[in-house]
Amino acid sequence: MAFAYSDRGYALTESSEGVRLTAYQDSVGVWTIGYGHTLGVKAGDVCTAAQADHWLHEDIAAVVACVNSLVTSRINQNQFDALVDFAFNLGCGALSRSTLLRHVNAERFVAARLEFSKWIYAGGEVLAGLVKRRAAEAALFAA
Repeated sequence: MAFAYSDRGYALTESSEGVRLTAYQDSVGVWTIGYGHTLGVKAGDVCTAAQADHWLHEDIAAVVACVNSLVTSRINQNQFDALVDFAFNLGCGALSRSTLLRHVNAERFVAARLEFSKWIYAGGEVLAGLVKRRAAEAALFAA
């Protein structure tokens, strides 16, 4: 069964990412704009709120397709949304290689929920924003 990203999922991503209309370097030095958009972004770029929303929907569409292709077990909407937010932040490659995904596909959902809290590092350091985001994803996954 293929899922679409829900309004609750979008709200999580929007609140976790925040919106910035001027390009900035994220915690590991990647040029970013809008709600975490990185494709082709360089120093000095600016965008409108409408462009940021457009990029968010485009970027989420790619992640939705990825998560739908990687998950082979029966999950619910909340679990799907948590996985999409996770993959949006870390990339589909990280999800595809993760113990989190292995637990999901083996239907070990309690173990999967516990995996979110391991992904709180950027540049080798624990980031408070990632601790908060992973806690929100784990809570949504378990809801």
